[in-house]
Amino acid sequence: MEQHSAQDSTPIFQRIKDYLVGEIASGRWKEGDLVPSEQALVRQFGVSRMTVNRAVRELTAEQVLTRRQGSGTFVAPQKYQATLVEIRNIADEVRARGHVHASRPLLLERCVAGEALARQFALEPGASLFHSLIVHAENGEPIQVEERWVDPACAPAYLEQDFTRTTPNEHLMAAAPLQGATYSIEALPAPRDVAEMLGVGVGASCLVLKRLTMSRGRVASVVTMWHPGHLYKFTGRVGQD
Repeated sequence: MEQHSAQDSTPIFQRIKDYLVGEIASGRWKEGDLVPSEQALVRQFGVSRMTVNRAVRELTAEQVLTRRQGSGTFVAPQKYQATLVEIRNIADEVRARGHVHASRPLLLERCVAGEALARQFALEPGASLFHSLIVHAENGEPIQVEERWVDPACAPAYLEQDFTRTTPNEHLMAAAPLQGATYSIEALPAPRDVAEMLGVGVGASCLVLKRLTMSRGRVASVVTMWHPGHLYKFTGRVGQD
């Protein structure tokens, strides 16, 4: 049975939901897999059947799980909701141009959310987040500084990834199916730390993309991406073919 600190203010039904989502996000349970019965979860968490039923019922309504009469509860097929702005993997973009992508992780850590980040994630200040800082290069030339914060409940295995072999975007699209996104794009002068990472002069013009992505009703990721203005442009498509 799981033991929980008395200081843990998270409702137990939410902890059960987070556990179930975490097993799916980590890849231990895959689409179509049978998940533990409600009775098994009652024994594991030491709670009432009603509490477990609420967690399973809510995840079924959110299309994370699916129930089959007489058979049990299963991991539901992942459904990606289309967005007007395509969210692409930078490694795929670079390779599509026939060039070589490389990434250099500078930070990969667990951190505590300050007030501003907590508001963006709809969490309490002091909540735990994952934080990464990665420089992406094309044919050896830096083209993007990516600073990202991730809700551990959406991608619990985030810190275990080798981001020299994959990208945060690629991992998150698998672990936290995209539900929607908001973004902004602006031109800003490069501060000293970003300038050093991009190999440009301090104050050089950069295109900065800030994006918040949603998954299963939660804010999964908040990211800021800096691009050297003389090397980068954004393109997109609105609507459907």
